[in-house]
Amino acid sequence: MSWRAVVLTLFPEMFPGPLGQSLAGRALKDGIWSLQAHDLREHGLGRHRTVDDTPFGGGAGMVMRPDVVDAAIAHASADAPDLPVVYLTPRGRRLDQADARRLAAGPGIVLLCGRYEGVDERVLEARQVEQLSIGDYVLSGGEPAALVLLDACVRLLPGVMGSDDSAGEESFSDGLLEYPHYTKPAEWQGRSVPPILLSGHHASIAAWRRTQSEDATRTRRPDLWAAHAGAASPDHRIRLPVSPRGHN
Repeated sequence: MSWRAVVLTLFPEMFPGPLGQSLAGRALKDGIWSLQAHDLREHGLGRHRTVDDTPFGGGAGMVMRPDVVDAAIAHASADAPDLPVVYLTPRGRRLDQADARRLAAGPGIVLLCGRYEGVDERVLEARQVEQLSIGDYVLSGGEPAALVLLDACVRLLPGVMGSDDSAGEESFSDGLLEYPHYTKPAEWQGRSVPPILLSGHHASIAAWRRTQSEDATRTRRPDLWAAHAGAASPDHRIRLPVSPRGHN
């Protein structure tokens, strides 16, 4: 059975979008995974299919109603109750490669894309929705974040990537950023490929690449380096203050 993705969104026409191209698009056509974009307005209320209302306690913007969202999740889960439900939000835990591997190893996912000021907290609690963020910034809606998460998962599915070794050597596969890459020509605009890569000494090349990965991680992502070196607290993620408004 193929890996299944169901996206709950006010803008179903945004899917598959870029996921219909390249590796993900080929895998979609080959049936390795399936995608259904379900319009949240099908569960809206009244003649105008209303999905939101003003926030209790005051404040700017609108909040997506719990009854509408609950009906949409129930519809998506009716024939696939084993799929986890994930809500993309800046208030969520930051997505990492381990999450992508975990979700890709399962039967699929239901993704809830918020809009406006977000989703009523009660339905997230009642449905035990996992909340994830793709980064410390704010988007206009959850759809771009859903595309990111789906791409991260789909590329890990068996048969999608051309080489099983590729995923194992990528950034974050072992807690480090990936080493730099070079290809032909060996000389370009006065810049040469590091001689070690032309040596044919595989052990020396592997050692050089490891050093490059460590150096890049230490300078560019000290949070990852601290975790890799075992010097971080159990929750080593560095979080920057962000507004709870928006979706990512």
